[in-house]
Amino acid sequence: MFNKVVVANRGAVAARVLRALKLLGIRTVAVYSEADRDLRYISLADESYAIGESDPRASYLNQDALIEVLTRSGADGLHPGYGFLSENAAFAQRVHASGALFIGPSPQWIEVMGHKTRARELMSAHGMPLGMSSALLDADDTRTLAEAAHVGYPVLVKPAAGGGGIGMLSARNDAELLKAVAQARSLAQRSFGNAELYLERLVARPRHVEFQILADRHGNVRHLFERDCSVQRRHQKVIEEAGAPAIPRSDVNAAADRVTGILAQLGYDVIGTVETLYDGAGNFNFLEMNTRLQVEHAVTEEVTGIDLVASQVRLAWGERLDSVLPRDVAIHGHAIEARIYAEDSVRFFPSPGLLRTLRFPSSEGIRVETGYAEGDRITPFYDPMIGKLIAHGATRGAAIARLLGALDGSVIEGVKTNIDFVRRVLLSPEFEAGDVHTGLGAQVLERAKIAEAVPPARATESRTVE
Repeated sequence: MFNKVVVANRGAVAARVLRALKLLGIRTVAVYSEADRDLRYISLADESYAIGESDPRASYLNQDALIEVLTRSGADGLHPGYGFLSENAAFAQRVHASGALFIGPSPQWIEVMGHKTRARELMSAHGMPLGMSSALLDADDTRTLAEAAHVGYPVLVKPAAGGGGIGMLSARNDAELLKAVAQARSLAQRSFGNAELYLERLVARPRHVEFQILADRHGNVRHLFERDCSVQRRHQKVIEEAGAPAIPRSDVNAAADRVTGILAQLGYDVIGTVETLYDGAGNFNFLEMNTRLQVEHAVTEEVTGIDLVASQVRLAWGERLDSVLPRDVAIHGHAIEARIYAEDSVRFFPSPGLLRTLRFPSSEGIRVETGYAEGDRITPFYDPMIGKLIAHGATRGAAIARLLGALDGSVIEGVKTNIDFVRRVLLSPEFEAGDVHTGLGAQVLERAKIAEAVPPARATESRTVE
């Protein structure tokens, strides 16, 4: 097993990985930027190193600085967390070249699956269904319009590299498309260093359902069921749950088995998540594969009892899957996660500032994941997620009730938060019924705006006729 591991990330995921490594008896190394130097989770590590200025390009995206820490500390492993360099094949190769192990899939899989159009072609060739999409777009507007005509409006313009909803823009006609392509290309180049784009048919009311995969380096692959991540804002997940509500169990199991079979044929290893769009007619169409731990991994842990981070570490070391997972894994109850962001609940603009008060409740069935403590500062340099609240219950209704209680019991002062938005979604009749889709968040917001715009009815005077 690993002797010492560098955690090449920050915030909630760094704290989560540090705890898992401690439980495995592995020595730990934390890294931090200038902006994060006083965050208290860093003290969880056995060693810590400054890696640069606050700008992520000078710190958490600084490959040279991270490799230097890896060498100086004498670590034999590096866990990338999620985001930043977690899906950078060149960085994974550099870690291996240094004599350490990258705790994730082999670099070849990070490279193949990290390019969305190539990943789609590969999965389709092995029997995974796809929605309508285009080839990579070039600079010729006429060919771009022809691709859109083939796919059919409305379309979604998507970067071929990257994630997090960055650069994803919709278009309903030719004029909107050309404008969206120019904007998305610029965003993709700035965010991912890759301006390649493609088009996807925009499906009405789709469900975003993903499948958690674990695999060893000996050809064995298993799934740990599904998560529904349909509730989003600006194409980024906000509420995730396991399992997916209101979908026949037979449909979900068949899709999970298909995904597992394909990845076993390919020889995929360690950890990954296959993301699909469920169309309501039994079809799970491949979107992309994330070759890393997901932000929402905790809901799978809550319903299966499997520590995904510890499993990832052991599989990366080379252990066999049957020694990492029990023979039978089942879903127990239901889990829902809400991402709590320092942002307003309408326009979702970031709200950096001092966390004058930060108190999350400690109650039965509630798990909190955060990298912040009271008195810390949310800076403008990174994703403004304060933390995650995860509720587990015997039923979906019990999990919803527990999560609402935890939101009501949370006290955050000094920054705006999206808690009001999350509560509105959880209390909506659609969510309660399991009628979730990627447009539900916008629908709930629109309903709230209409309600606030309508003036209250004037009270009618009561008169007594004599």
